[in-house]
Amino acid sequence: QVQLVESGGGLVHAGGSLRLSCAASVRTLNPYAMGWFRQAPGKEREFVAAISRSAGMTYYTDSVKGRFSISRDNAKNTMYLQMNSLKPEDTAVYYCAAKYTTNTLIVLTSSKYDDWGQGTQVTVSS
Repeated sequence: QVQLVESGGGLVHAGGSLRLSCAASVRTLNPYAMGWFRQAPGKEREFVAAISRSAGMTYYTDSVKGRFSISRDNAKNTMYLQMNSLKPEDTAVYYCAAKYTTNTLIVLTSSKYDDWGQGTQVTVSS
């Protein structure tokens, strides 16, 4: 089991930027596919971005393409989400997730992830 801790959330004006981090308490992050999800008040949790074990593959939901960038530093056991040009509709609690896998694919479905962080609040004011 992997313990995940998100950080970097906060309050920002529309058009601003934030960088979220997800630190994993594991000997090595190498075998894990990772992802970011978010949940706005009154809405279901939704997929934001995912990255494969080696960072060779990434995928984004359409609403964040061109604005968000997912990355990982396996040496630091940390995943990141750089969020630029933030919009009020990006306001949500952001969660990171991990799945141990022996393949190099990305994981898009929340139900397939094994471990989750507690979330970090991102609020974008208009």
